[in-house]
Amino acid sequence: MNDAKDDHTDAGLDALFENARRSAPAMSDDLFARIMADAVAATPARVAAARRVSPWGRVLGALGGWPSLAGLSAAALAGVWIGIAQPAAFIAVQSGLGFEGAAVASYELEDLMPGFDSLSAEG
Repeated sequence: MNDAKDDHTDAGLDALFENARRSAPAMSDDLFARIMADAVAATPARVAAARRVSPWGRVLGALGGWPSLAGLSAAALAGVWIGIAQPAAFIAVQSGLGFEGAAVASYELEDLMPGFDSLSAEG
């Protein structure tokens, strides 16, 4: 390719674009009003209703709605239940997998939530 020819073409295009930028036609107020009226008429009512959704409604929508929230709640409750009241079958599975000792050890409340006096005694 000829680099001089490409530079000439680019310079001509740049001049044309610069000329078009300087002489941009102004939009009439009537045209602008008609465009805005068409945009308002084309806006679905659902979009306008979506603007009035509460923050909790947005969180619920992000999670997937009520069915997803119900499944998430059931899984959370099952996890809490298994964590607090470990069934014998669950302990048997743990021991079968080699988690004996630490996994089935019982803790006192003081071990899980130490008080201020025990923390200050440690230094």
